[in-house]
Amino acid sequence: MAITRITSPAITSVSSTSISGTIPQGNIANASLGAVTALPAAIPTGKVLQVVMGSTATQTTNTSNDWSDTSLTVNITPSSSSSKVYIAVSQNEIYTTSSNVGVSLRLLRGSTSICQFANYVSYSSADDFNGESCNFLDSPSSTSATTYKVQFKPSGGNANVIAQSNSGVSTITVMEIAG
Repeated sequence: MAITRITSPAITSVSSTSISGTIPQGNIANASLGAVTALPAAIPTGKVLQVVMGSTATQTTNTSNDWSDTSLTVNITPSSSSSKVYIAVSQNEIYTTSSNVGVSLRLLRGSTSICQFANYVSYSSADDFNGESCNFLDSPSSTSATTYKVQFKPSGGNANVIAQSNSGVSTITVMEIAG
């Protein structure tokens, strides 16, 4: 590897000479980028292995007090059982049709609830909650296809609750993180 030092004429305390030469290859670990074939074993954790995104603008209504899918879903197949999955949800345009009734939202892995991220009550005749978000780091401990989805239901009473009202777009992004 050649070394060259060039000094600026604006620097008066250093002469305007240059140094050139070669460092012996034996003195450099991994002498060139082409020689690097693998990273050290301590580095692989935390690396993003894959990213998958799902979105929906389908208006979905829940008229019961039971949990119902908002139609926001995504599937990912982790490459290792030690991987983590980071989930970012943006559930938009949630609307309730009655006063004193709000909405509860939760994130599921398969049929297992892993995070409840909204539980609001409306005090007007009807209310639009705009959007709610959730960020969650999951440890599915699996290499099987895994589904993440959002469910919703009225909270605080009986009412119709609508997800993606006015065709608002909701998104869910999952990232497999090396464990």
